[in-house]
Amino acid sequence: MLGVTLEHLLDLLDLEDLEVDLFRGHSPTDSRDRIFGGQVLGQALVAARRTVGTRLAHSLHGYFLRPGNPEVPILYQVDRIRDGRSFTTRRVVAIQQGRAIFNMSVSFHDAEEGFEHQRARPELAPPGGELYEDAIKAEVARQVPIDHDDRRFGLPIEIRTEQGLHLFDDGERSPDIRTWMRSRGPLPNDPGIHQCVLAYASDLTVMVSAVRPHPVGMRSRGFRTASLDHAMWFHRSFRADQWLSFVQESPVSAGGRGFARGEFFTEDGVLVASATQEGLMRLDPESRRRQR
Repeated sequence: MLGVTLEHLLDLLDLEDLEVDLFRGHSPTDSRDRIFGGQVLGQALVAARRTVGTRLAHSLHGYFLRPGNPEVPILYQVDRIRDGRSFTTRRVVAIQQGRAIFNMSVSFHDAEEGFEHQRARPELAPPGGELYEDAIKAEVARQVPIDHDDRRFGLPIEIRTEQGLHLFDDGERSPDIRTWMRSRGPLPNDPGIHQCVLAYASDLTVMVSAVRPHPVGMRSRGFRTASLDHAMWFHRSFRADQWLSFVQESPVSAGGRGFARGEFFTEDGVLVASATQEGLMRLDPESRRRQR
């Protein structure tokens, strides 16, 4: 996730066509021991869209089945479930070394007029606050000396929060966060690319709200999270290279799993997309004891 530029992200989303309904994707060559879930989500949406035409996605529902190996290419196999007069349905399976690591159903819809309403966006300060990668860089600097090459801390998405993400500390806080995010540069005018980039970005912070009420941080030693499933709904057109506020909350954590949801609003308060995720939340007490 860290050390990926916007140019690199767009390259990752440009899948290789292997055969009819079969595509190949790659992962960044960084120090991660598993593939970032948002990358697989975005690439799977690209694969599905390659088989559809001009219709845009209105919803997707995915399950993370196994940790992905970043050193192995990912095959995306698309099943053309249905092509209707207004809707198109696709199923995508991501495969590594003969085993499914992720599957997703995606529904596409022709744009049409109809009834409209939305809830009002909560009051937010203008985009500003601490950068996501600055928080990580500062903590790493406290632990070990670092060089001046900031590129390894970069993200293709600019994420700012007034509250702070509290990735490392152990304080207990309210189960909600509000962030601003946008791509680090202009994107092509293809609205499908904006959907894929937002799918990638939606997995960056959504589980933080489920962790905040507990005495751990997302990156605390001995604590580990893993995405189990992820769903998104695209309500209106938007640009992922313009500021979007991501209002996130977690109504419940139970059974070793945390549930979180969030809504994306434009700067002028238009609700354009929603996301939900359930993630595994596990703590190794022995690891925390060794830390002390």
